[in-house]
Amino acid sequence: MIYLMRHGLDDEKFIGGYSDVDLIPEGVVGVVDSAYYIRDNLKIDRIITSDIKRSVTSAKLVQDILKRNWHRDIPLETSSLIRELDKGTFTGREKEKLTEEEKKFIMGLGINDSYPNGESMQDMYNRVKKLIDDGYFFDKDNTLIVTHRGIINMLYFILNDEPLSMNKTKFLVTHASIHELDFSGDRAKIRKIH
Repeated sequence: MIYLMRHGLDDEKFIGGYSDVDLIPEGVVGVVDSAYYIRDNLKIDRIITSDIKRSVTSAKLVQDILKRNWHRDIPLETSSLIRELDKGTFTGREKEKLTEEEKKFIMGLGINDSYPNGESMQDMYNRVKKLIDDGYFFDKDNTLIVTHRGIINMLYFILNDEPLSMNKTKFLVTHASIHELDFSGDRAKIRKIH
């Protein structure tokens, strides 16, 4: 079984994407809570994390708690393949310092509209679809993948055959939430478990 976890809460005063913003204390608490859920309910043999700081920090917190409680090392590797949406020139910018024109631009983005020097939602959908088609998720039994809401949302859209939309909250991919990804049956499934 494959499990996906969204990173913990980071400083949301800044635009995310590929930014280097780290977890805030509340985010650490959420990740620790999820780590104890994992410890008590799941079997994990390895962790793969997005190489973006907030995901790496989350993955290392989980790894440390599992190591202390299971008395064994859980290998951890990073991957750029499971990064969040690339927000291009907006990456890491302070939201309050955006001009009115920039705020309007962001609010007006549709699924096919790219951030300057970045990606569109459709680009990210295609990126995740290619990972599925290339078998990225198939050889990862007992793996925890620590990533971003965008990646997990795309898996929900694709695996549930739902049309892509700009609705980021549709699948309840909250900070530090855990989702089970099952490719074992006739049809791949994804569901929130914590």
